[in-house]
Amino acid sequence: MLLLYPRQDQLHFVLTRRAERLGSHKGQISLPGGRCEPTDRNFVDTALRETFEELGIASETVQVLGQLTPLYVLPSNFMVHPVVGYSDQPPIFVPNSDEVAEVIEVPLWLVLDPATKGNELRSLISRNGQQVLTPHYRIGSHSVWGATAMVLSEFEALLNI
Repeated sequence: MLLLYPRQDQLHFVLTRRAERLGSHKGQISLPGGRCEPTDRNFVDTALRETFEELGIASETVQVLGQLTPLYVLPSNFMVHPVVGYSDQPPIFVPNSDEVAEVIEVPLWLVLDPATKGNELRSLISRNGQQVLTPHYRIGSHSVWGATAMVLSEFEALLNI
């Protein structure tokens, strides 16, 4: 869920740093989300449920604006279906400590700022540990890369149309 909301007269969105105890992508920066459950009617339901489970944001406070391009993530063998939502009030975050180590609020203008973008060498599991130059966003002290950076990049491209 790419959740947009106002804070101090600016649009923001939320990222999380995943808990270290999680099996996959532990400690990485991500958008709220997770695995589709049998009770979910569709991917929008999954995004809303996971946003509630991870951050305590009730689905009825989120207006779904649309979906972005599905994205396959090789290391976890997941197909990610990004959903964009909007809340007209700044959320009160109640992070689930089993899943979320840190809540990161990001002003939207940061993803539009060329100074936020860069590349860095990373050892990728999908390439047998080979060092690969990967694009990322620098958000404060955090490096946002991989699937999360790809979702943000697509959203950024849509904003620039």
